[in-house]
Amino acid sequence: MTHLKDGTMTQSALSQLKKLTTIVVDSSDLTAIQNFRPLDATTNPSLITAAATQKENLALIENAYDQAKKEGYQSDELIERTIDILTVKLGVEILKLIEGRVSTEVDANLSYDTDATVAKAKELLALYASYGVSSERILIKIASTWEGIQAAKVLQAEGINCNLTLLFGLHQAKACADANVKLISPFVGRILDWYKKAENVSEYPIEKDPGVLSVKEIYQYYKSHAIKTEIMGASFRSTAQVLGLAGCDLLTISPAILTQLEQETHAVTAQLTLPTQQNETANAISEQDFKQQLEKDLMAFQLLQSGIDGFIKAREQLSELLRQSLGNSAEIKK
Repeated sequence: MTHLKDGTMTQSALSQLKKLTTIVVDSSDLTAIQNFRPLDATTNPSLITAAATQKENLALIENAYDQAKKEGYQSDELIERTIDILTVKLGVEILKLIEGRVSTEVDANLSYDTDATVAKAKELLALYASYGVSSERILIKIASTWEGIQAAKVLQAEGINCNLTLLFGLHQAKACADANVKLISPFVGRILDWYKKAENVSEYPIEKDPGVLSVKEIYQYYKSHAIKTEIMGASFRSTAQVLGLAGCDLLTISPAILTQLEQETHAVTAQLTLPTQQNETANAISEQDFKQQLEKDLMAFQLLQSGIDGFIKAREQLSELLRQSLGNSAEIKK
């Protein structure tokens, strides 16, 4: 609440938004999560790497490394196992601060390998289980490649909920719906960035923002076909983009933009509404159609691959960070 000069009080934009949409914190910063107390939280390799540089997480790193070493891992496998354990340990700490779910990402190197993605997802869930965390509180985060979506289909059939990320187009959303995934994360800001560069435009009015319009299209498609998959807008560049999707199932927002929303006091109204009627069951999209549509959509094609490459790079940076901080260990050098 904010006090006005006449003594009345008005709600922040964030407080109003929470009445329309489930808010998720897009961060591995435990302090930020504690401050905003979202229902859910989501992380990615870049955020995990950033968290690993914080002094307050040093004990988590050391504990993760010690556990991996006790399990008998050595050399490169020791580092990879340490990263997985650290990722899960951060997830466990996040879950202590929230009532809902945390998204934990599968190694992006596996994005085009269905079987390996399924196996890694189960490894991560086994780690969570060893710390007493039920799979019901975890969303396995997987890139929205065809192979990743098929891995999610296998996992969902076994009752393991998935969050399909790096989603930039309706064709990806359709395939995710066919796979009965629990949740998708269509990106907003990265789509805007791509179009600004491609069309040499400095800015778009929010009603023409290509990232916002992409999520609105997916929302209308899902709701008109009674698709139960949850839609969580992600990758925001401004409060205007966030508020342009008020009414979406969920929105995952960085601490910086959440802070801005706390300071804004203008009225917030739903920008996404349920369609008045529902259509018949949607037709499934084949692998051939999916890949053809992805190749024709230059924006989605480029952003999917660059997103995967970025997450791989972030994991490599974390690997190097761990090597430097744990470099005196004989197990790493072997």
